Amino acid sequence: MDFLQDNPWVIWLAIALALVIVEMFSLELVLLMFGVGALAAALISGIGGPIWLAVVVFAVVSAALLMLIRPSLVERLHDGPTLAQGHQAQVGRLAVVVEPVDHLNGRVRLAGELWSARTDSEHSSFGTDEEVHVLRIDGATAVVGATTTTSSATSTQES
Repeated sequence: MDFLQDNPWVIWLAIALALVIVEMFSLELVLLMFGVGALAAALISGIGGPIWLAVVVFAVVSAALLMLIRPSLVERLHDGPTLAQGHQAQVGRLAVVVEPVDHLNGRVRLAGELWSARTDSEHSSFGTDEEVHVLRIDGATAVVGATTTTSSATSTQES
């Protein structure tokens, strides 16, 4: 017990280690900020600073990290592409016309499944075996438009 009273930095170091270990389970980056604050307090205690100064350093460093560093870290961790799920994952894909498609009705093969389809305007229509681009999903109907890769697909096949 005398060792811990003579070396309070060991207690701060143990607190920091415990906080970092618990942080690995929560992944909220809150306890990590407190752990870094405890490391700063361990440093102050290790160089002979009084306990009140170590507590103040712990509080100031932890609060500063929570307010200044954590928000940007959390934003960076959550930043990234969103994964399209369900029917929305079909938007942007190519489909093949099975039954002629106009602005009212038609059928396409999309991702190996038959979908009811319609065009996005009254003035466009597509014949059987044409490739179309899925613009959006409206209920259970694929809204399709002309593909922009038709000419590049033709030139690729000729090569």
